[in-house]
Amino acid sequence: MIKTALSFDDVLLVPQYSEIKSRKDIEIRQNLRAVGDFSLPIIASPMDTITGEGMVCAMDRAGGLGILHRYNSIDEQAKMVMDIASGNHVVGAAIGIGEDCIERALTLARAGVSFLCIDVAHGHHSKLRDALTSLRTAVGEEIHIMAGNVATLEAFNDLADWGADSIRVGIGGGSICSTRIQTGHGMPTLQSVMDCAQSDRDATLIADGGIRTSGDIVKALAAGADFVMLGSLLAGTNETPGSVMHTKNGREKVYRGMASKEAQRNWRNRVSSNEGISHTVPLKGPVKDVLDELRTGIRSGISYSGADSVLSLQSRATFIRQTQSGQVESSTHIKRI
Repeated sequence: MIKTALSFDDVLLVPQYSEIKSRKDIEIRQNLRAVGDFSLPIIASPMDTITGEGMVCAMDRAGGLGILHRYNSIDEQAKMVMDIASGNHVVGAAIGIGEDCIERALTLARAGVSFLCIDVAHGHHSKLRDALTSLRTAVGEEIHIMAGNVATLEAFNDLADWGADSIRVGIGGGSICSTRIQTGHGMPTLQSVMDCAQSDRDATLIADGGIRTSGDIVKALAAGADFVMLGSLLAGTNETPGSVMHTKNGREKVYRGMASKEAQRNWRNRVSSNEGISHTVPLKGPVKDVLDELRTGIRSGISYSGADSVLSLQSRATFIRQTQSGQVESSTHIKRI
């Protein structure tokens, strides 16, 4: 029997009785073990067109988190960590599972990194198990280790058992990811979150991929996510790496998947797969403006369930499945006559 898997567009949350007097009273603060409390449950994705030094600092000032991408030398990444940490900012840094995994991690730890993120496309793999086990031995229990990505409850539990403190959940859902097209594999992110939220392991769940609106963030949190990871929603902001281009469409910046041909040619001079695309997006201005709008939407969404926190949202939330006509009705649909 083929299982039905639900995406963000397939469901809505049912509005419920509320006594919330002000949306400002709603608590969306979340905790990341051994790192701290964060007033905005949003993490900037470790992509080379999303998170550099500027984005990490901006996310920290806004109450969220940023993870420096790993597509540079160990020394270059460590210097960025050191510069950010010297300003008393929380800074995460991504690492891979290659030969330099432990060397990079230890160098970043000495530079003052707040947490590490093992960043691979398919996390339910023996190579990640071995890397995670070795990394935990090397850095001890003091440094928070994030890992992923995974799509199933079995994978979530395994990564938690292998030593991950937090786990990125979602495969193939990103706006510039073509994994599902190229490989035929994946899972709608919302379904993966719902499944992984059933885990009895004490690991933080991070919804990653396919999130396009504050409403999607609310759905992910209601389904059991503790944080969400964003790429496309932050793309094109002033703080993203890369220069502004003047095109026929106006001012734009590049946004690309790290498995795209363009990205691979840049960081390893060859293409081993093609599971992403590269394109340009309009310049959006300061990321603070984007985050403030998302924060308002998250609080408003939680209030519609009569909840006053992420935890109470998760206990009160009721999902319904909507028809295709319902999906049309849920979007703006004015007709010009």
